[in-house]
Amino acid sequence: MKEREITALETALGYRFHRRAVIERALTHSSQAREQEAQQAGESKCRVHDNEQLEFLGDAILALVTSEELFQRFPQFREGELSKLRAHVVSERHLIRVAQRLELGHYLHLGRGEEKSGGRSKTAVLVDALEAILAAIYLDGGMEPARAVILREILAPELERMEREGGTLPMTDFKSALQETLQGLGKAQPSYVLVQEAGPEHRKTFTVEVRLHTKNDEGRAEFVGRAQGSTKKTAEQDAARQLLAYLTSRPQSAGAGLARGSGSADK
Repeated sequence: MKEREITALETALGYRFHRRAVIERALTHSSQAREQEAQQAGESKCRVHDNEQLEFLGDAILALVTSEELFQRFPQFREGELSKLRAHVVSERHLIRVAQRLELGHYLHLGRGEEKSGGRSKTAVLVDALEAILAAIYLDGGMEPARAVILREILAPELERMEREGGTLPMTDFKSALQETLQGLGKAQPSYVLVQEAGPEHRKTFTVEVRLHTKNDEGRAEFVGRAQGSTKKTAEQDAARQLLAYLTSRPQSAGAGLARGSGSADK
């Protein structure tokens, strides 16, 4: 693959590979690998690696990261609700849209037969390549960059779309639920603060904090949750979810010391 194509793919993924071989393997379909093996002569033949094993690993990484994020993001969901939501997020029907948005078909190494049969647009080929790329990122840089790509490219956009379109999420209006919970506890309503706005106009990221102040000291925060989203609304909802989880998990008699949500970061 040409250097500019690697760079274009890295830009789309938001990740720069340290080892070119691992991403080249992730993009190599079995048809291309077998074709290269057939062209080798005599005793010098050696196995050409394809992306099938990487696809197996990437599938597991995707399931783990998705499960963990849904577990953290929706603490009030039952096991069946979490399983249903995970099944949708990791489904071929959803992943093909991600692969198409990233234009993965453009980067694939295909054998001549697969190329002629339209392999660059086949759902199975593209989804397998996407999962192989997730494994390549994991092997090249570890779990955190793989997690970041999964959350940014696969999970967060779909959850936001479902919320906008009134999808099947059991509860998406965390701000209203938080307001009712605080009223029931006799606590003041929180403040939502936009702390950062980054990225190009067509792909902005908004960082919002939700701050719950103690009743007698408006200058001190009992809890600060921080979240990011492609809109201020989705970031506020995720921050409200963190505060709601905090309120439902703590003893009501607990002191009002400073706490931060799972998505927060120190200033």
